[in-house]
Amino acid sequence: MNILFFGPNGSGKGTQGAILKDKYNTPHIESGAIFRENIGKGTELGAQAKAYIDKGDLVPDEITIPMILDRLQQDDCKNGWLLDGFPRNKNQAIKLDEALKEAGMALDIVVEILLDREIAKNRIMGRRLCVNDNNHPNNIYIDVIKPDGDKCRVCGGELKTRDDDQDEEAINKRHNIYYDTTEGTLASAYYFRDLAGEGASMKYITLDGAPSVTDVTAELVSKLD
Repeated sequence: MNILFFGPNGSGKGTQGAILKDKYNTPHIESGAIFRENIGKGTELGAQAKAYIDKGDLVPDEITIPMILDRLQQDDCKNGWLLDGFPRNKNQAIKLDEALKEAGMALDIVVEILLDREIAKNRIMGRRLCVNDNNHPNNIYIDVIKPDGDKCRVCGGELKTRDDDQDEEAINKRHNIYYDTTEGTLASAYYFRDLAGEGASMKYITLDGAPSVTDVTAELVSKLD
């Protein structure tokens, strides 16, 4: 089962991806990790990507897509994969679709997590990290995991924030790209949604991202099985 995952920052996309990885023993492929892996291994594509990254420029699709295809064709992906973080705009969606077809790779399912933009921003800015264990869930804007004052709701440890979680301008910038239905990330999601019309082998799934992690997982699994 080959899955392409969409969702804004704050939607729990990474969490759901990790759950699917464990449940279906499917590699969770994240575009940023592919860059780091190629740069770390000193591959030719990695060296080309690093030259752009070091200058603060976006890595061209002509470099990014071959990296992604190479990763999706590795042995651990033979029985399926979950791709997350790419494409980010409509043009990339078109190029990825063409590249997958040329490589003879079928995209089985596209998942889109639906979440109101303001809720997504609050989830990011409300995150609090326990100094004892970052996996202890604490968020001042989510009632079921709201911390106990300024202490971790799980162990009572001290809480801290990540600087980038409190950078509202940066969050808005990322969300501007994601929620753009003309050329941005949602436009790329809708490109695949249009391909998944009647008679198509590809399936397009939408999930309500507002409920709890377990509820979203239950809905996701029910639609996949």
